[in-house]
Amino acid sequence: MKFMGKKVILVLILIILIFFASYSFITYKDHLNSQKPLKLSQIKYWAYQIQGIENPGAVTALSTSNYDMLVVEPTKTDWSSNNSKNFDTKSMVSMLKSSKSSDKVHRKLVIAYINIGEAEDWRWYWKWSKWQSGDSRPGDLPDYVLIPDPDGWSGNFPVAYWDPEWKDIIIYGKDQDSSPYRDYKSTIDEAIDDGFDGVYLDWVEGYENEAVIAEAEKQGKDPQVEMIKFIKEIKDYAKSRDPDFIIIQQNGVGLCEGHPEIFSLIDGISQEAIWYDGTAFDDWDAPNGYDVPTDPELTAYYINYLEKYKEAGVPVFNCEYALNYSDDAYEKSYNLGFIPYCTRRSLSNITTVPLF
Repeated sequence: MKFMGKKVILVLILIILIFFASYSFITYKDHLNSQKPLKLSQIKYWAYQIQGIENPGAVTALSTSNYDMLVVEPTKTDWSSNNSKNFDTKSMVSMLKSSKSSDKVHRKLVIAYINIGEAEDWRWYWKWSKWQSGDSRPGDLPDYVLIPDPDGWSGNFPVAYWDPEWKDIIIYGKDQDSSPYRDYKSTIDEAIDDGFDGVYLDWVEGYENEAVIAEAEKQGKDPQVEMIKFIKEIKDYAKSRDPDFIIIQQNGVGLCEGHPEIFSLIDGISQEAIWYDGTAFDDWDAPNGYDVPTDPELTAYYINYLEKYKEAGVPVFNCEYALNYSDDAYEKSYNLGFIPYCTRRSLSNITTVPLF
């Protein structure tokens, strides 16, 4: 009986040890997962904010949200004000990467917004005279800066993105001088140095712009091919520094026409305004900043090409500028297997309805 009693005690001790070992393993596994984001293909909820990041409470709102992925303006490269110029982007990224995604296990994926098809006159690299729409072109502008933005975004200028000087600004960081304030490298270098998980490439559709097409013809270039080359160079350079760095294409869905190689150059694609758009770019409360229906033919165009990306295994995200019609936008998106986010055109806050 004494032997049996000892045996029972040993079995109980063994069970307890196994329990604590299993618990410790699960806890350690959860700790490891908390240091990692979800894979891009696993993202269910995402948000997009490129204005007002420097405002009080903005970063806290982003970090306490339940989104799996955040696309945000790096802010410190915006030299339009001292608040943005002195913004601590690295600390913001660290804070966001320390916050949980919707599953409460993994951390958030944090992506930097960058404009690769337009120069912006508030950025660190802009050293030239201002150019207002309707005014004559300033004589000190580099040749690759072509025209004011055709969609009304003040201070934005389509560029000949194949120009080596522009590629140095975006990718390679050669011959850049942002002194005396701060020495910057390239846009990609700054994003990597600040800890971003990847970049969200805006104005990929620049290859369709009339001024860009005209300049490309003058130089004997194919603007579609040059955009694909540009994205490949961005990918190759970024992944040489961080093999896990993510490349997301925004808009320009027709880039894949005749060029399926684009599917292997990006990790995801996002399309704005498949069903709903807005025309107020700066005011969050402006009633025309949301719920403007997209032309059905344009909607069909977007969906046709996005299906090609999806068939190639590329995750498809979409940003709808919808408030009163957000339920409709979410339903249509999910029915097509897209990952949607509904917000307002100014992109100066994050939204939480109807998901959280």
